Amino acid sequence: MLATVLAITGTLLGATVTGLFQHAAAGRTEKTTRREQHRRDQLEAVTALAVAISDHRAAMWGRGDARLKGDPEDRVRELQTHSHATRSAVTRPRIALRLLITDPSVRQAADAMVTATYAMRDAYTSTSDLTTARAAAMTAHDHFVDIVARYLEGNPR
Repeated sequence: MLATVLAITGTLLGATVTGLFQHAAAGRTEKTTRREQHRRDQLEAVTALAVAISDHRAAMWGRGDARLKGDPEDRVRELQTHSHATRSAVTRPRIALRLLITDPSVRQAADAMVTATYAMRDAYTSTSDLTTARAAAMTAHDHFVDIVARYLEGNPR
């Protein structure tokens, strides 16, 4: 009788310990899955912002270049409409980045990149000014990418 009670108790204890281990393993798996999803979301936000700002920089260049070359007003308006669309496309990934990455250096680099690109509008005074503004925007873009790369290296999954 005692052997049966000990066998049942051992079985129950074994099942309880196994259940606890399985629960802990499931928690670790879930936590790892959430971290990996967060990292994918961060990469998507960073990439989307970099692409959107590159598109806007190109649109601002085209718009400014057309204006400086004296292209027909219809063409300049068409390019202006396009640049408004590309500027609008910056908003969503910029907000996503701010929600997903709270690191101040990443946020500052993103803001500097966006500001430098938007500043191209003020450089429609000469081709030299526009070229200089585009170069500054490209430098800010590269700086942003470098800062994000360092941030992600320091924050692996």
